[in-house]
Amino acid sequence: MNKFRIYVLLVVFTISFIGLLVRLFYWQIVKGAELSQAAAGQHKNNLILEAPRGEIFATDGSWLASRGERWTLTANPKEVSENPRELAEEIVDILSKDNDELSDKKSVFEKIDKIASLLDKKNLYWIALENRLDGQKKEELEKLSIKGLGFEKEESRYYPEASESAHLLGFLGKNENGESVGYFGLEGYYDEMLSGKKGYVSRDSDAGGIPILFGNFRETKSINGIDLVTSIDKYIQFTIENKLHDGMIKYGAKAATAIVADPITGEILAMAAYPTFDQSKYYQFDNSLFINPTISQSFEPGSIFKVIVMASGIDGGVVEPDTKCDICSGPLKIDKYYIKTWNNQYTADSTMTDVIVHSDNVGMSFVGRKLGADKFYDYLSSFGFGKLTGIDLQGESSPALRKKGTWREIDIATTSFGQGVAVTPIQMIKAVSVIANHGLLTNPRVVKKFKNESWEYEADKGEVKRVISDKTAKKVTQMMVEAVKNGESKWTNLRGFSVAGKTGTAQIPIEGHYDAEKTIASFVGFAPANDPKFIMLITLREPESSQWASETAAPLWFSIAKDLFLYYGIQPEN
Repeated sequence: MNKFRIYVLLVVFTISFIGLLVRLFYWQIVKGAELSQAAAGQHKNNLILEAPRGEIFATDGSWLASRGERWTLTANPKEVSENPRELAEEIVDILSKDNDELSDKKSVFEKIDKIASLLDKKNLYWIALENRLDGQKKEELEKLSIKGLGFEKEESRYYPEASESAHLLGFLGKNENGESVGYFGLEGYYDEMLSGKKGYVSRDSDAGGIPILFGNFRETKSINGIDLVTSIDKYIQFTIENKLHDGMIKYGAKAATAIVADPITGEILAMAAYPTFDQSKYYQFDNSLFINPTISQSFEPGSIFKVIVMASGIDGGVVEPDTKCDICSGPLKIDKYYIKTWNNQYTADSTMTDVIVHSDNVGMSFVGRKLGADKFYDYLSSFGFGKLTGIDLQGESSPALRKKGTWREIDIATTSFGQGVAVTPIQMIKAVSVIANHGLLTNPRVVKKFKNESWEYEADKGEVKRVISDKTAKKVTQMMVEAVKNGESKWTNLRGFSVAGKTGTAQIPIEGHYDAEKTIASFVGFAPANDPKFIMLITLREPESSQWASETAAPLWFSIAKDLFLYYGIQPEN
């Protein structure tokens, strides 16, 4: 009997021992890594160190975009003891102050319902109730002293000039993970540089979260975002924003753009487009408004393109300013098409200067023919058409040139006077700057230098290329001066000031044909003509007061130029 009991006990102990071994194997080998990680999580305390975003400055050192302070209102529903509905009403009462989104009863009730339903989720430990709170609303909510409510600091942006420079700057938004990301303009193009690099602290803590004196400690410091110093001149930016807006209303245009640049360096001094948006409240605007038309939307340039074609013809040795046009006595027939002048007036033996002054389409077709398809294409490509300018703004696009070797005679003719070819405003500024800059092609840039607390360095200006000779540039400049003095927009000219410019009125292509009534009016010019301080392009889409640029874009250009002459101290020549 005793032997049987001993045998039973032996079996029980053996089975228990085997079970213990199996259990130990499971916990130490199978689940070992997981348990180690869990244990580490209980005694390790990790903290993310935010990297302040870099700031953006105008050329005078004043802010265009600076770091702001915003807060996310959070709640732990398990700790909130008050009635969710009543608490939601108290919160929304504060949120609705000076808030356009909560300006009517319907939106207020919807907000109350949303917050009340979130507060009622008692199975959650953390929820976000509202984003982008300013310091004043945070203080008012803190005064409620409600248990379970909290605040988390979020990265934000402050734009001192409100919606001014919206397309230039872009905005700071959120990605799908709730992280701050720059979109469009400078914020998008330089997002990685502006964002800096987050750091973290890892240390051993006891169960109460108190750091262990001799525990492990590891810290990686955050790196602040880099600041951008731009070439943007606040006075010029303010001037074109206001006058462009007023001009758009005055002439009944659907949209408008303006670019002012230094044609010698390629630096952008100002850039504006309408319609626009408020980058600090970007979430209230349609996404289509974020696209910068000056770098992303193409148009057929019309007659402002003629100065580029004429420069190509003179530099290519096929015409001179006094070369006479032997086909300018009437409309030009090409296949089934007729090339006509804008006013149906023709002058036999017009010189090339006359062709520019009177914006003669037949005369420009004469230049295109002389150049020939391949040479024409090569010059347009060298001026920068058909490719990106490389401007440091997010969202640039470029329409393609018609493929080399496929140009028909009608293509040469229409392209010579700016129809049947598409460009962006920034491409036109870059190309016409070649004429102002003695034949040299520079790259348009917005940022002049980068800096942080301890260093700064100049931005790369890119390669400067010669496109046409200095002699050609001077000849075309003088032709443009004559166009301003004696062309169809001569009534807008500021007497005594030397301006080289050209108007452009281009019909808008719609479903395979051109609309006879809808046009894009433009004016491009630089001044003083022989020592330019600025180059400026104005475009107006579908102006209702007049379809002609000489009566819309040109007077607007000179209205802005008048202020710039005073600002730069440019005096009349006589």
